[in-house]
Amino acid sequence: MARRPNDPLRRERILQATLDTISQHGIQAVTHRKIATCADVPLGSMTYYFSGIDALLEEAFTGFTGEMIVQYQSFFSEVTTAGEACDAITQLIFSAQVTTAHNMGLMYQLYAFVGCKPALKNVMQNWMQQSQKVLEQWFDPPTARALDAFIEGMTLHFVTDRAPLGKTEIREMVGRIARIV
Repeated sequence: MARRPNDPLRRERILQATLDTISQHGIQAVTHRKIATCADVPLGSMTYYFSGIDALLEEAFTGFTGEMIVQYQSFFSEVTTAGEACDAITQLIFSAQVTTAHNMGLMYQLYAFVGCKPALKNVMQNWMQQSQKVLEQWFDPPTARALDAFIEGMTLHFVTDRAPLGKTEIREMVGRIARIV
């Protein structure tokens, strides 16, 4: 490992390396040593910047979900009506911007470990709350929640299904949930 004097980006590299390591090996296989190697930092940096692996995972996933909500919001930046919001939801599900292998792998890991790591549950709840708030610009809270759950489920189905539904079918389903045909 190369020593980097006055390395102001070390902390950010560790966080990115954490996500990369999770994506490559799964959260259950993540160790300080693997992350330090991936980030090309001394092992001692791990405990210097983070109180433990759970704190590191929480911060890394908080950053990841923060990036995801920015991407999410961008799909709605030009939307002015509920019908346009339905179209944007459909496009979001079909977007290669969101449904990348890296993003989906991290989402799977977050979902899988949310039940056994309380800090990750908070990260997930905050992410859901933010995405629902975006949808509440055009839909009442129960509908926004249903649409958010549909988006979460369909993005996972879209990348794993042997025969994913077409854009027309997805838009029709979104319209049914939103009661906008």
